[in-house]
Amino acid sequence: MASILIIDDESNLVRSLTFALEDEGHAVHGAGTAAAGLHAAAQLQPDLILLDLKLPDMSGLDVLEVLKAQQTSAQVIMISAHGDTRAAVKAVKLGAADYITKPFDLDDLSMTIRAILERRQMAVELAFHRSEALRESGLLGESPAMRELVTTIERVAASNVMRILVLGESGTGKALVARAIHSASPRAAGPFIEVNCASLPEQLIEAELFGAEKGSYTGAHQRRVGLVALADKGTLFLDEIGELPLPLQAKLLHFLENGQYRPIGGGRTQSADVRVVAATNRDLAAAASEGGFREDLYFRLNVIDLNIPPLRERGADVLALIAHFSSEFAREERTRPIVLSPDAQQALLAYRWPGNVRELRNLIERFTILYPGGQIGLAALPRELVETGAVPTPTLAAPQPNGMPNIEDALARTERELMLTALREASGHKGQAAGRLGISRHAFKRRLQRLGISGAAGTFDDNGDDSQA
Repeated sequence: MASILIIDDESNLVRSLTFALEDEGHAVHGAGTAAAGLHAAAQLQPDLILLDLKLPDMSGLDVLEVLKAQQTSAQVIMISAHGDTRAAVKAVKLGAADYITKPFDLDDLSMTIRAILERRQMAVELAFHRSEALRESGLLGESPAMRELVTTIERVAASNVMRILVLGESGTGKALVARAIHSASPRAAGPFIEVNCASLPEQLIEAELFGAEKGSYTGAHQRRVGLVALADKGTLFLDEIGELPLPLQAKLLHFLENGQYRPIGGGRTQSADVRVVAATNRDLAAAASEGGFREDLYFRLNVIDLNIPPLRERGADVLALIAHFSSEFAREERTRPIVLSPDAQQALLAYRWPGNVRELRNLIERFTILYPGGQIGLAALPRELVETGAVPTPTLAAPQPNGMPNIEDALARTERELMLTALREASGHKGQAAGRLGISRHAFKRRLQRLGISGAAGTFDDNGDDSQA
């Protein structure tokens, strides 16, 4: 049952409606003026509002405008007197769910209310399923950039727009975004077909997309059904669209304009109802201006564009992704998830992630396989990851999987001894010690920081001068 607010200055009508609707199990509240009604709407957040067109202090249309500005989720039924039908129709255009005229039959009103509430419940459930689809897609994170992206995906998925362009660096998750759009859309029950435009030979990609008749080209020993046909009533994801050969771009443009295509060797034009999501890490606008990509195709694809933020701009989302991937790979390997030490977490937060989410995912998969259920300390992180980030003075905590000896810990101890020996032999001169080990002074300094060596063997100032401590 629902919470219903009646805004009407006829007290007898409000009283009779309240009795009738409460008998059906609804919670009903009344207000005799627009001001009282707006206050009650803000306080109660009702599911449905019965709103009189003529109120003593404000027009019902003005009240409707205020409710719309407040972005209330309540459904509104406008109540009008005979002769006010034109105004009631205007109210529907302003967002009212329906209107009724006085006098009205209570049974008819009850049926109208029931139908509106059922539609509202269906919309709520659909929004929930879309949110679940996005959550299950792996688009995790609470950073402002990711919240904005997910909100945009929800709106785009629910819309009727048929051409979407997904932009982002390699490894940011463009395929995840495309699948999330499909899963959260009314086309979710239809097929999701993915093709990488850079992975197919130029002579085969047309046949792959649009199909080919038997014998239409060398090697066509049987009829091929194209991916466009397979994606009918669903979504076609064209990854690496910037690598599509120019001759085929013209044929794709023709299909995007009218939904029609012709298989290779076919004599009959065919059609398909397909939402096309294209993705690239290239600057298509620049490529179009330089002649490497058709400008008209770029504008046709770019009806809606979604920009995926790189991982380095997502802050603490890195830790949420680590937890997600750790659990995912632990389930696959049938072990406990790995745990990162605070020092290791800080190092991963400071890292720039040139490979984005894909690089992080691969790292967690490697750790899960090498150290199942173990704790990952700073010493276990890849050298390039530690040396390129701002790293705190570490503890040499290292993974100890299943109680077995840890090779990373042993290597860290050996490295520490070598560096201390080199410093002693160079009388604390870090530049000379670095030369003895065949590494740069910058790399030597980073290793000292990572291994917690400071003060005992020498210091190094920003001007490159070395002195003994």
